[in-house]
Formats: sequence, C-alpha cells, structure tokens
Amino acid sequence: MGQRLTTAALLAFALVLAACGGGEGADTTEPPAADTTEPPADDGAQPPADGDPGTDLPVIDPIDWEGAVSTAGSSTVFPLSEVVAAQWLDEGGPEITIESIGSGAGFERFCVAGETDISNASRPIKDEEVAQCGEVGREPIEFRVGTDALAVTVSAGNYFASDITLEELAVLFAGAETWSDVRAEWPAHPVALFSPGTDSGTFDYFVEEVFDEDDAPILGSDAQFSEDDNVLVQGIAGDGCAEGDETTTCAVGYFGFAYFVENDDVLSALDIEGVEPNADNVDQGAYPLARPLFMYGDAGVMEEKPQVAAYLTYFLSNVDDLIGAVGYFPASPADMQAGVDALADYWAGR
Repeated sequence: MGQRLTTAALLAFALVLAACGGGEGADTTEPPAADTTEPPADDGAQPPADGDPGTDLPVIDPIDWEGAVSTAGSSTVFPLSEVVAAQWLDEGGPEITIESIGSGAGFERFCVAGETDISNASRPIKDEEVAQCGEVGREPIEFRVGTDALAVTVSAGNYFASDITLEELAVLFAGAETWSDVRAEWPAHPVALFSPGTDSGTFDYFVEEVFDEDDAPILGSDAQFSEDDNVLVQGIAGDGCAEGDETTTCAVGYFGFAYFVENDDVLSALDIEGVEPNADNVDQGAYPLARPLFMYGDAGVMEEKPQVAAYLTYFLSNVDDLIGAVGYFPASPADMQAGVDALADYWAGR
C-alpha cells in the first residue's frame, strides 16, 4: 500500500521542519525591481523575478502562486519530495499532493492516464513509457534531482553479517535457505527476504545490478514484496536472529538509503564489495549500488498550469540544500543541467 501526503499533512510536517531550521536553505531575499517586470499571469499568480546573475533559473516565491500540483511515483523520491514540499508550504505555496506508489505505477498515472502533473522516479523512463506519454499528448522532460545509495540492510540484532558481495547478494535473493548457504562461515539461520514490489524503480535497479536484468531468480524466491518501504523496514527490524539459536530467522532486505537513515537504530546497512554506503563513496563512484533520482514533467502541463513550472523550478533551486537531511546525495550540476535548461527555456518564453 502506497503513501499519500496532502496539504494538511505537509503543513504539519512543515512546522516541524521550520522548528528544526529546515527552511533555512531557501532563498527568500527580495529581488531588485526591474523595469521589464512581466504582467501578472492569467491565473492571478505573480511571475517570478529574475534570479541572481550567473544562475539559469528565476527565483520563485511560493506565496506568489496559485493552483494545486499533483505528483506520484517512486517511494524512494517520496521522502525528498516531502521535505521540499513542506518548505514550499511553509513559505506560503499552494497545495502539493504526493503519492508513493512506485516508479512504474507513477509513470502509468503520468503517461497512460495523464492524471498527474509530475512523475517521481528512481529509474529513467523506459522507451515504451515515453511512447505511452505520446499517446496522451505528453512529451516527458527529465529533471535529475539527486542520487540515492541503495541500502542492503539487516536487523540491528544481526551479529555476523557486516558486508556482502554482489555475487553473494544474487545467491541470497535467489532463495538461499540459510545464511551458511551464502557464506560458509556464516551461521545456518533461516533467511527471510524483503524486497520492494515489482512496480518499484528500486526493484528494477536491484535486478539490473544484481541479476543482470533477469528477475526470475528473485521472483521465484520466497521474498516478501511491498511497495511501502516502511513495511519492509518493519519486517527486517522485527526478526529474531538470536545468537546461539540457529532456529531463529535472520532477515535481509533493500530500499533507498533514506529509509535506512530514518531507522538506523533498528537496522544495519551492509557494505557492498567492501565499500560502505556513505556520501564520500557515492560521490567518488565507489559504492556499487548508487543510482540517480528523477522527476518528470511535460511542457504542455506547465503551459496549462504555470504553478507546476514554478514548483519544479523551486525544487531544483532548493533540493541541494535539503537533500542531505533526507539521507540522499546531491547530483552534480552537470547531471542537473538539462532540466535547468528546459525550465530556463520555459521562463524565457513567457
């Protein structure tokens, strides 16, 4: 079952964020007046003022905008969207709806049903999904918003596993019965597997990296699948794994790094190929399970709903200041540039 946040929930979250100083990263400086100020938009919202010299995007003041924005998709992008949307609301912006339903289901909402304004994804959009978007008159625009390190986790009570190789991960998630089947020196505790559901971009990425895009082994295992990462956290953290009693189960699962950070008191993250999942290793490209995070928009939607363009612009302008608090890592400016250019073109044409 997915997660959904609407204005009321995000307003409450925004109060907590503001109390903790979470809103300090926003640029609230009043821009200098310009003789060429555009007239108010037809929807009653004020257009953004020019940004600082040397930047490609205008400064967005959320209070100037009207009209709701709907987003759905990746459970991994969900916590990042929560934080940015909370700051947007705290600064007076209109309603943002965020649903955590998995990347694949998010693209169905965006490309097939044409219902959402923005699609969150923890994988690039597929060619067939681009074609589906075209059938409803949409042409997806990709916005890179950050980088995630996929965390492979065990319960905090696991006393023997601290690292694993990709080859061992493949054995483990192909349905190994005991941990000693994976590594001889590990005890013979029964294995309990937890995995994101097949609609999740996290599942797709794991299958690509661990099983060379063949999902048959993991689908043939006894893994418990869920689109809700919190369900996976509870399942892994709740296992027994008692030292001295090899009849007790020891669980393992994987999800976006932010969910590990939120639950590091009850979970432990395994090093992969001897590399710890942390900012330095992700930045240096050393961690084997790091992946990009995206949002997707459409020019037609932005023309019809200028508040969507405003929110995307606000998101890209503020995400690097907020992403560390979530447990993810900023994307490089070069990776974000294509999205920045698309938004700059939009504002230049208004």
